[in-house]
Amino acid sequence: MARFDEAMRPPSVLIFDWHGTLVDTHDAMFSAMEEMLPQLETLGLVERLLPEARCRTQDDARLVRYIRVFRRLHPRILAERRVSRTDIFNAIFGDDRDAKLIAHRAYNAAYRKYFGRVKPFQPGAYEYLGALKALGIRLAVCTNRNREFLDRELATVDEGRWSGLFDATVCADDVTEYKPDPQVLLKVLETLALPPDSRAWYIGDSYVDMLTAHRAGICGVFFNGAGWEPERIDSWFTRRDAPAAILDTFEDLMDLLALLERREPAAFRCQPAAVRPRPFPPPERPAPRVEPDWHPAVAKLIRPAVILFDWHATLVDTLDAMYHAVDDMLPEFHSLGLMTRMVAPEDSKTPEDARLVAYVREFARLHPKVKADRKISRTDIFEVLFGDDENAKQIAHHAFNQHYRNHYGTVKAFEPKVREMLEGLRRLGLQLGVITNRDREFFEHELAAVEGTGWSHLFDVDVCGDDTPLRKPHPDQLLLAVQKLDYPPDPSVWYVGDSTTDVIAAKRAGMTSVFFNGAQWDLPWLNKIFPGTHKHPDKPDVVVNDFSEFWALVLACEVGPP
Repeated sequence: MARFDEAMRPPSVLIFDWHGTLVDTHDAMFSAMEEMLPQLETLGLVERLLPEARCRTQDDARLVRYIRVFRRLHPRILAERRVSRTDIFNAIFGDDRDAKLIAHRAYNAAYRKYFGRVKPFQPGAYEYLGALKALGIRLAVCTNRNREFLDRELATVDEGRWSGLFDATVCADDVTEYKPDPQVLLKVLETLALPPDSRAWYIGDSYVDMLTAHRAGICGVFFNGAGWEPERIDSWFTRRDAPAAILDTFEDLMDLLALLERREPAAFRCQPAAVRPRPFPPPERPAPRVEPDWHPAVAKLIRPAVILFDWHATLVDTLDAMYHAVDDMLPEFHSLGLMTRMVAPEDSKTPEDARLVAYVREFARLHPKVKADRKISRTDIFEVLFGDDENAKQIAHHAFNQHYRNHYGTVKAFEPKVREMLEGLRRLGLQLGVITNRDREFFEHELAAVEGTGWSHLFDVDVCGDDTPLRKPHPDQLLLAVQKLDYPPDPSVWYVGDSTTDVIAAKRAGMTSVFFNGAQWDLPWLNKIFPGTHKHPDKPDVVVNDFSEFWALVLACEVGPP
């Protein structure tokens, strides 16, 4: 997708971003990010996340929401491997300089364990850089990486062949501000005794890089090694801060320099064709993320007359309190006689379930990955651990409640406009309800506390875990809810929930199951947790990733109740 501004001048210096432009350090970077993000609460950064309404793009807003709830990177980011930690911190903290400094320091502490895993971003990078140097163009690196990391990686990449290529390198700890502040670029130019003008090019792979170039008054060149779609790139920039060129490969860069040399034959020490290496393959593109195929666009559903919602991790976020309570209760499994009642490995639905059972049996605590992922509820955990043993699950729920009493109280809307969505559904004439495995003492407190004013007026019915003898995945709670509404349990009753237990309960009740994929599971994982086998036959009727999709789904249904 190479394109460029006709007014571009031949460069006297090419300043390169490091990660994502010259080298690939994704493995180390994402390992460090996944270690650092669970520390946001300890660092005091959760409350400093940018409000979604102030995010620059919808993608940024979704990222903020995901990190706020799960303290992890969105699975799409991990799958695409296209963005840097600087992009992430700018997206989630905006102009909060102090928050970003805290985040960068925590990241650096984590990165220290992983750095050193570095390779050229594109095959032949060394040969292309050598050709640029032969043209008489000065080369530099400008990065938000700390000096200890850059120097080690520069000495390591391509077995150390790059060490003599650059005339200057400037790192984040060589100046006082991180990009997009232009200090790092201006420091390079000062070191090389060159002016900040259009003959200084900054080649980088991110919006932040281009904003930094614009603020420095030099020429920004976007390196699209990640393979972003043209319309996606265009959406990031205004006419004022748009890059002067967009290049997909180093071959595109050599083509552009050859074109500029034909306009200004004396621009370089020699002709680009004389030093240009043989063409190398482009950067390897990340594998596309596979989206769920239970998509609202293809699902054929009965228009709802009643919509029942799960509470935790669907309408609201109470993950912190829930995981604290589960952590507190698991060591009591021995005294409660529950260790010997956990399912046998061969009875687990998936290998992951079997590993969770084995870990709890050995250590009497959750596997760290489960807590880091923050994606499954205590109900799901108990289903995995005890299967069909209803008495064991009742004992576990009772023990959980004793500890949840020490932590509950903080409750937030799962998305910013949940209340508006619920109010909109009521204006459509729909009856709404909440079905939760939470005991009533906790639910009523949280229902009254959410958003400071409570949501009690938004629901026609609610059924809690202690209102029926059996909790979800049994259908008793859902059937009691429609009984209270004097409405039949049929497909015009939708049950919206985020867990396998929600789906099973809806299907057993004869209702439409809407799986709320707030955790952003991908299709392979959804197929694993909903295998559709004889032993595990229940699958959702539709999957929605957020409430904007859900709202569109409700409006799109044309066929009314039978």
